[in-house]
Amino acid sequence: MPADPLRWLDDELTALDVAELRRRRTVREGPQGAGPICWNGRNLVNFGSNDYLGLAAGGGRRAVLQTIERAGWGSGASPLVTGRGAVHDALERALARFEGTQAALLFSSGYAANLSTIAALAGKGDAVYLDAKNHASIIDGCRLSGARMEVYRHGDVAFLQRRLARRDDVRRRLIVTDSLFSMDGDFAPLADLAELAERHDAMLMVDEAHATGVFGPSGRGLCEEFGVETGVHVRVGTLSKALGSMGGFVAGSAPLIEWLVNRARSYVFSTAPPETLAAAALDALDVVINEPERRANLRRRAAMLRAGLQNQGWNTALSTSQIVPVILGDPGRTMDLARILQDRGLLVPGIRPPAVPPGECLLRISLSYLHSDRDIQRLLDALADQAGRRPG
Repeated sequence: MPADPLRWLDDELTALDVAELRRRRTVREGPQGAGPICWNGRNLVNFGSNDYLGLAAGGGRRAVLQTIERAGWGSGASPLVTGRGAVHDALERALARFEGTQAALLFSSGYAANLSTIAALAGKGDAVYLDAKNHASIIDGCRLSGARMEVYRHGDVAFLQRRLARRDDVRRRLIVTDSLFSMDGDFAPLADLAELAERHDAMLMVDEAHATGVFGPSGRGLCEEFGVETGVHVRVGTLSKALGSMGGFVAGSAPLIEWLVNRARSYVFSTAPPETLAAAALDALDVVINEPERRANLRRRAAMLRAGLQNQGWNTALSTSQIVPVILGDPGRTMDLARILQDRGLLVPGIRPPAVPPGECLLRISLSYLHSDRDIQRLLDALADQAGRRPG
């Protein structure tokens, strides 16, 4: 009997077990929400979701059902064949108005948007400059592009300036960053990046995935919050976090979007997402525009949680957002604490490499508008017991 060419997998999986790095899938029953949700058969208050504005459970249900009646479910083809429907078009127009740009383009996911946009803007003979803590989709897009990758230390503008100032023979330069970093919950130095991009004639691309709907006077994100929108040439967002649906988008100039229509491979070669997802996102966009109290309450509760954790002595890094890490370092300690919190009825995911660098394992607390002050206090009480002392 021939040897199994996959026999090496058993040893590799065992090594992941020993290092406390093996991931196992779970099952959620019922809708997404703050909770309690049924997760692996247990009812837990949910601090693990990116449902920042509490819209994932189906605020746009009526619009979705109407769209199914009118357009069916599957799109059937790529957007450039027969897959692009009237609701896709309406959402792209609405996103462009919302973002204050000439145009916008829908993708099947935020990952696909980053992957294809970077590869369409940069290639061999070009240089891309990326923050060391950017999302995996940005890193993979830079790798796929074939451009020379210049990774700068997290938030280190002086380091990036030195890299940009080198007299390199490159055709084009692209700086790409998350605006709100998804694990540490801190912000990119967007004003500095915009200034560097202008000084060095570089394109600036900003992924607002975790900031759209949460920051900015109108909810457009941190580019709006910091007043740098005119200095950002490419804005990426997602429909799957604060907007509670599925998909990603790019907003920018009309020539940019026209180029992506022709060169963004995940757009050209993927079946269009169902129009129902676009309908849900359109409804959610109305909530972002018309209910600013959702993001105001979310940010207030995040400040309450951070203050409580810091008072207990936990390391919350530089978080200034609805994403609040508890930095623990060791994967075993991280997963032990996550299990203890589950026993207290609280779902707080433990994050380990490769999602974070070695030695930076953490609990990732993700807040939603649906969390109550009581939920926050319950989590603080549970963590205070583990910190060995209670505040005050």
